[in-house]
Amino acid sequence: MTNITVLQNGRIIDPVSGVDSIGDLWIKDGVTISPEETVPENCQLFDLQGKWVVPGLIDMHVHLREPGEEYKETIESGTKAAAAGGFTAVACMPNTIPVNDCAPVTDFIIKTAQSKGSARVYPVGAISKASQGTGLAEYGEMKAAGVVAVTDDGLPVLDSQLMRRAMEYAGSHDLLVMSHSEEMALSKNGSMNEGVISTRLGLRGIPVAAEAIMVYREIALAELTGQRVHIAHVSTGAAAELIRQAKARGVQVTAETTPHYFTLTEEAVGDYNTNAKMNPPLRTEEDRQAIRKGLQDGTFDAIATDHAPHSVLEKELEFDQAANGIIGLETSLPLALGLVRDGVIDAVRLVELMSVAPARILKVKGGTLAVGSIADVTVIDPDKEFVFTKESILSKGKNSPFLDWKLQGKAVLTFVGGRITHSEL
Repeated sequence: MTNITVLQNGRIIDPVSGVDSIGDLWIKDGVTISPEETVPENCQLFDLQGKWVVPGLIDMHVHLREPGEEYKETIESGTKAAAAGGFTAVACMPNTIPVNDCAPVTDFIIKTAQSKGSARVYPVGAISKASQGTGLAEYGEMKAAGVVAVTDDGLPVLDSQLMRRAMEYAGSHDLLVMSHSEEMALSKNGSMNEGVISTRLGLRGIPVAAEAIMVYREIALAELTGQRVHIAHVSTGAAAELIRQAKARGVQVTAETTPHYFTLTEEAVGDYNTNAKMNPPLRTEEDRQAIRKGLQDGTFDAIATDHAPHSVLEKELEFDQAANGIIGLETSLPLALGLVRDGVIDAVRLVELMSVAPARILKVKGGTLAVGSIADVTVIDPDKEFVFTKESILSKGKNSPFLDWKLQGKAVLTFVGGRITHSEL
């Protein structure tokens, strides 16, 4: 039995190789190979007419909750959801219990992913010990164990001197610093965007300035140190404009946004819907349009999910008491395909945002289908329609503002190293 897989007649989109054409992709022993003249009789063959064949999607911002909160999500359940969403790799945030601030926790995550995972898992370490914002964690030790970046995630580094040192220290280890940009003095106790709707609902608001001020600081520190910084989950037009200007000056800044910020506005909070509560919060229609513009003009490098599963224990509470965060791995691709249908971006740009750039920024495998590259491949049916229901969700978390939405476009086949991790064919 030959171990060759042939994907025939698909639209192959590989921005790195400059390919966007109908063709065949051959896989052997976990890597892509040059197509031969005749297809072997006993190979694994898929006719993918009408479907897209793209480098495996990479999500650079997820919460897998393990170790410590396995009732919300596990590495096994989270990567199954990832594979179903077309993701071949995810970078998981360090806010586990215990915090991933040392080699043993990093090692545990990697080994668990190797034995139970349906996607590659790249751990992200903490910037500070226990993410408490005082002393720096041991970056060299964590890098040796396998982390690809550092962040304190939902706990922004308030001490600017510590953040400066983090950038310098991370730079010496070739590690990316990811910033959750939030000025806590402005956002404290807030639970949604500050504005007319928060006033009407009687909820304490989080102003746009809470994000913009910290984004400005991170850019200033990146400029000061000459190091790179990545701005996570940007939600506002003000922050997008700061990033746009910084890039024009040559600052080493990259940025991501998420599907909820280019799809929804603060209106989704409705009558206290906690599935529309996240941090940073959903903003105005003006911000939503600014985020879409940033995806179009290159201000944003990547689309990430900030996949944040919670149980009903954390979500079925009064709005201001409920946990922040929504799941996103299984809805990210169809929502991003909406941008293509709306003419905001084209298919090639989508692949850049969801595969090429995340691989480049994190300096990990993937992002191309070139001959000899690792066979992390996503097959997308851009026309497949489905209703996103609680029953269909593979993640342990069901906390999504997109429940019961009719969505279009789906990953129907996912390969990690040539191995099928999800199939709907």
